[in-house]
Amino acid sequence: MSDYTVRAARAADIRGIRDLLEPYVQRRILLGKDLVVLYEAVQQFVVAEDASGTLIGCGALHVMWEDLGEVRTLIVADEWLHRGVGRKIVGALEKNAKALGLSRLFCLTFEVEFFTRRGFTTIGEQVVDPDVYSQLIRSPDEGIAEFLDLAHVKPNTLGNTRMLKRL
Repeated sequence: MSDYTVRAARAADIRGIRDLLEPYVQRRILLGKDLVVLYEAVQQFVVAEDASGTLIGCGALHVMWEDLGEVRTLIVADEWLHRGVGRKIVGALEKNAKALGLSRLFCLTFEVEFFTRRGFTTIGEQVVDPDVYSQLIRSPDEGIAEFLDLAHVKPNTLGNTRMLKRL
């Protein structure tokens, strides 16, 4: 029996998600998100909480196209690393992706080994056909720009690896 649970996020979790995110923003590992952006995306998140109800991890699934989603904002509190929390969060996000009819998941990460163990592989530049590219490029979402490897987001993605998994 685990001493934590993974569940869908609620609006009341958003400040806790921001608190988990902030140290990674300070270390320039993850991009900061305004509180309003997190509230707007609450339905994309799952959270892990310990037996006392304290948030110990989170992750989000962002739909990018009819068959494609992105694992975003995957965080596990340092004291909970290597205890299966990240694996369970990614598993919950994959289940959500399948329920939405997605067949591919993208991530942009420094944690290549972790995602490789989850079945993700490193990808090159062309992962969508030109028609889909022409639609995706219209999105104001920075995550889509990172997926497309656009020049204006290169400073945000330095050192990160673009990875994809077929579900």
